[in-house]
Amino acid sequence: MSNLVQLKQEIAKTYPDFQAKAEKAWAEVISDLAKVSKAIAEQGPDYLPSVEYASLSSLPADKLAQLKCKGTFIIRNVVPREEALQWKQGLDEFVAANPNVEGTPAEKPQYFQIFYTKPQVLARAHPHVLETQTWCNQLYSSSSTDQPIDLGAPLTYVDRFRIRQPGFAWGAHPPHMDGGSIERWQDPVFRSCFEHILEGDWRAHDAYSLKGRLGARTSMKGLPNQASIFRTFQGWLALSDTAPQEGTLKVFPDILLSTAYIILRPFFTCTVDPSDPNALDAKNWKFDISSPTFHGVSLDANAGVSGAARPFEFSPASHPHMRLDDTMISVPTVHPGDMVFWQCDVVHAVEKEHNGKGDSSVMYIPAVPTCPQNDEYVARQAELFKKGCPPPDFPQGRTELHYELSATPDDISSPPARRAMGLALAAA
Repeated sequence: MSNLVQLKQEIAKTYPDFQAKAEKAWAEVISDLAKVSKAIAEQGPDYLPSVEYASLSSLPADKLAQLKCKGTFIIRNVVPREEALQWKQGLDEFVAANPNVEGTPAEKPQYFQIFYTKPQVLARAHPHVLETQTWCNQLYSSSSTDQPIDLGAPLTYVDRFRIRQPGFAWGAHPPHMDGGSIERWQDPVFRSCFEHILEGDWRAHDAYSLKGRLGARTSMKGLPNQASIFRTFQGWLALSDTAPQEGTLKVFPDILLSTAYIILRPFFTCTVDPSDPNALDAKNWKFDISSPTFHGVSLDANAGVSGAARPFEFSPASHPHMRLDDTMISVPTVHPGDMVFWQCDVVHAVEKEHNGKGDSSVMYIPAVPTCPQNDEYVARQAELFKKGCPPPDFPQGRTELHYELSATPDDISSPPARRAMGLALAAA
């Protein structure tokens, strides 16, 4: 018996009446997916909500519920436009001053493997950015875990930036989800995040519960370019005016339905040819815990339970009921100083084409709360920053100290920003 068959059968034995409850939940989820996917396709980018930074503390309950349901939102004017444009100018100057800077593609970098330019360091330290990260963290409930966590004390996860030029095609980020793939089922702690779904009560799943988030093994092999910390939201700060079809982010904007479907998918297989007009009907899918295929998880992961694939990718073939060709919608037009956040389980992608006239530029800045796992990471990150080395989650072996216009820890002055970077304790 393969490890993956054992895993499926172990899960089936863990939850009482698993088959009957899973079959009922599966039929309900794909029925609701059909309705929601129609609304998403019809509205496109307008389906995603936007709010003003200045109104974050006074949003009504129904607006908060909408943001949490869709899992992706734009926060406008986090940083003044002129300040964001100055940072963009600083990045342009850095790239011009360092013609051999590392990035992708190698011959003409647009996704830069650079972490410590002064604009990046200043953006991460900006008080409005830190306050916005705190607000995002506090969409989660700390009462749902007995693990130590402080949602009111943001930490800084150092990441890269992009300056994507018009006409540049990019196929490296199809629909995917970060933060683990098969570990969502294999690791008992991580699996507990999704226990309501596995129990058949999928509508009770709370994507903003911290249960199972802290201490979960999300990266079994510790591969580079994979976040080993807990990010409540992934995110970026816009440095340019960027509209749909200009190389922006795409998402599936219903966190409950996508998560429920993805978690149940390994236990069901289609009994008819995928080209059959009725292939998506629930009656044409059967419960399956005996085949060695872990349905919906990429082939690399199927090589073994401990060999999880990176990233966790999705396609019309692997997850047909999500209707990804129609439901992966672009975020609406953003402007310099806006921030976009997507919850850590949101399926997201990068547009393949950039058909605009100007560059599409962002700095990647997620939301990260204080907890032991994250504190430990940020402490290691701070030591590497002092040496000009990439952060712990990224390939090592080089420094940025030789680049012109690079930043140092001395460029961060405020106590909250220094604490977020692991450089000093918060001011008393």
